[in-house]
Amino acid sequence: MDTGTGVDMAVLAEMARKAADSAYAPYSRYKVGAALLADDGRVFTGCNIENASYGLTNCAERTAVFKAVSEGARCFRAIAIAGGDDEPATPCGACRQVLAEFCGPETPVMCVALSGDAVREYTLGELLPGVFHLR
Repeated sequence: MDTGTGVDMAVLAEMARKAADSAYAPYSRYKVGAALLADDGRVFTGCNIENASYGLTNCAERTAVFKAVSEGARCFRAIAIAGGDDEPATPCGACRQVLAEFCGPETPVMCVALSGDAVREYTLGELLPGVFHLR
């Protein structure tokens, strides 16, 4: 699937898998990576970063979004998430809501397993129907 910027979703998926290598997951041992494509063609990666106080843990998707926003990006075309061994991980509810702040309901979300060929493709609207907005 082409994202309209010349960056293919398969390329984003590989970038997400590579980002998972940097995950800091000493407690769960569950590594996740994300690759977020901005409207201007830049790609921002993120990984999960755990903390002994689990509530302070940050997911890969939010790490990528926060990095992107801190660099001036505000609109995104697609995201790929890599996590799970056999079955791909999907974004948690908090990540879905953060993505909805900067992405439309038709934004492609590709979830891939860290190893193997398992792939699940969604739109953000499918993952988060009835999104909360203050606008």
